[in-house]
Amino acid sequence: MLAALTAFAITSVARLITGARALWLGCTPQPVQRLYYANHSSHGDFVLIWASLPQPLRQHTRPVAGADYWQKPGIRQFLIKRVFNGVLIDRQHSDAISNPLQPIQEALAQGDSLIFFPEGTRNLSDEPLLAFKSGLFHLASAHPQVEVIPVWIANLNRVMPKGRALPLPLLCTLSFGEPLHLQADESKHAFLDRARQALLALATKES
Repeated sequence: MLAALTAFAITSVARLITGARALWLGCTPQPVQRLYYANHSSHGDFVLIWASLPQPLRQHTRPVAGADYWQKPGIRQFLIKRVFNGVLIDRQHSDAISNPLQPIQEALAQGDSLIFFPEGTRNLSDEPLLAFKSGLFHLASAHPQVEVIPVWIANLNRVMPKGRALPLPLLCTLSFGEPLHLQADESKHAFLDRARQALLALATKES
């Protein structure tokens, strides 16, 4: 009950603070398995995507997040485990033998949809996007049935700038693009470049 009430409060506050609006430009909110990938500039990114989905889709959509930030005991751990049902990955690669994508692979194998950030870390530079890590390619290759959906988040880094305690009242927009699928014989470099360009194209449309 506490987790459900917290989820309701978070989605309500996220929409109120950011004035968030979801633009479904290349797809519609359907109950199909998807891998939503987005630009990453704030710890609130996945919260806003999650909050923008219709409630039935939120039940089966899990954010992928770094264990080093969210696994610490306390409110963060409660939120990521009980409220968001997040998939935690080891970004430090402390175990050279283990596959850091394994928890994500398992979540996709059991039918969950995911929120994923292919840059791997928050982009605090002046560039619109950092280079994509290879994870998006490997996931698309291993799970061809999953729709890969680009989502451009506009203005959240200005609504919640680093180091500021209170958010700024700016409109935040999430643009959902057309599904991508790995093409036959498409190389890792070609797919990641195509996925990156699809995301940047949404930024252009939104502006």
